[in-house]
Amino acid sequence: MRDQLMLDKIIADKIYLIREQKVMLDRDLAELYGVETKRLKEQVRRNIERFPEQYMFEMNDQEFSDWRSHFATSNEDKQGLRYAPFCFTEHGILQLSNVLKSPKAIKVSFLIIDVFVKLRDTLSNQTELWLQIEKIKGKLGSQDKNIELIFQYLDELSSKIIVSNKSSPRKGIGYKPENL
Repeated sequence: MRDQLMLDKIIADKIYLIREQKVMLDRDLAELYGVETKRLKEQVRRNIERFPEQYMFEMNDQEFSDWRSHFATSNEDKQGLRYAPFCFTEHGILQLSNVLKSPKAIKVSFLIIDVFVKLRDTLSNQTELWLQIEKIKGKLGSQDKNIELIFQYLDELSSKIIVSNKSSPRKGIGYKPENL
């Protein structure tokens, strides 16, 4: 169970919001599938008819530039990217398992899709919770100022949580040996 949670977290950390879509980058998928990014892109290009824009798109110059600056990398490093990466949506990831066809690719694709579904469920549950809170707020009117104050604090807290989730990735903690 713990291993599954760790794997889910590793996958979830590789899901980004680009063009208002949850996507994974070609290099992250290649790493998970155990293939070179170059080979993954070759297979996609050979089977491009399987990847319409709603399944996969390539970052444009502005997105690519923003991506590099987001991680504060130099132009030489480009966050390990020489070319604008392909961005795969949930459906594109399913198509990758059809194109790559290895047992590992199929297994990893299912794991990734499961994480996408869990994220969608979490968002749905969170939305449902906020709708219930708004409903309760509406029933209160101006009867109890203390309860209104509590909801005000909840709103402030939720906005801080949303802002903190959009900030740069947190550094890992723990011991990292320098020479292995």
